[in-house]
Amino acid sequence: MPIATQSAVNPDGLLSFCKASAEFLRLEILRVLSVDSFGVMELCRIFDIQQPGISHHLKILANAELLVTRREGNSIFYRRSLISAEDPLNALRHSLFDSIDRISLRREVHERIALVHRERAKHSQAFFTKNADKFKENQNSIVSFDQYSGCIQDLLNNEHIPRKAVAMEVGPGEGELLKQLSRQFDVLYALDTSVEMLNKAKRQFDHSIKKNIFFICGDMELAIQKQIRVDLIILNMVLHHLPSPAEAFSQARRLMHDNGYLLIVDLSSHDQDWVRDNCGDLWLGFDTNDLDDWAAIHELNRSQSLYLGLRNGFQIQMALFRVKQNDISH
Repeated sequence: MPIATQSAVNPDGLLSFCKASAEFLRLEILRVLSVDSFGVMELCRIFDIQQPGISHHLKILANAELLVTRREGNSIFYRRSLISAEDPLNALRHSLFDSIDRISLRREVHERIALVHRERAKHSQAFFTKNADKFKENQNSIVSFDQYSGCIQDLLNNEHIPRKAVAMEVGPGEGELLKQLSRQFDVLYALDTSVEMLNKAKRQFDHSIKKNIFFICGDMELAIQKQIRVDLIILNMVLHHLPSPAEAFSQARRLMHDNGYLLIVDLSSHDQDWVRDNCGDLWLGFDTNDLDDWAAIHELNRSQSLYLGLRNGFQIQMALFRVKQNDISH
């Protein structure tokens, strides 16, 4: 009988794969990059290695197609590759990544990652503290809220989320969306790490309405510690300011009830590096696949999507995720 044929494996590709995975530091790099992306100098700090050394390892991993790069303005960030179903080494890559994800990172590596995240967050918070009075002007240089506010309303209306549901907005800015949400939900949480920005949001409401809105100065980790649970979390033009967008999905899931929703409104990937200085952005938008991958890790399915092109070349993407049914405890 003839032997069934499969996709031919390139011997050079197989050797490159084996070489790349035969060094513990490179396995640790792949572990760190499983749910986050870092620049070369950040990886130097995380692993306490000089730049030529880390670049050598990154090149080997990239040649084996275990890493991909993404340009963020003048910086290059690395993340772990997605696995293609057509890849002849598909099974090997899945097996390698599954094994790597069970590696326990060294305590000092965890601590250095946390330090990098804190420095990113500090940079973002410092920008908003300094530029609170210019927030709307800076934001409007990309897009004004009234250009897409109706789209957010349509997405939420389509899900028929009950008024009694508890909603949270992370980073409410000057409170424009928060005011819109207050007409739809009885109880709201507003979460911001900037006191100045939180005070600007408060000024959108009179005293009677504020009784049902809880303003918290802090991040989602603080809300988790306070054991707050909500039915809907919204990050409106916020994800690109956060130190670890991937971690934001993890934190959001821990805050959500088992029938909850997560709405991400943000920019699609772009190359407009000026927004870093003008708007305090840490990330230049996001690829749709990245959002889906981060969501899938935490058992969140995309429920609805909406894209809005802008005349200035930017594109707004809205992704509404819902907890998978098989993740709901009965």
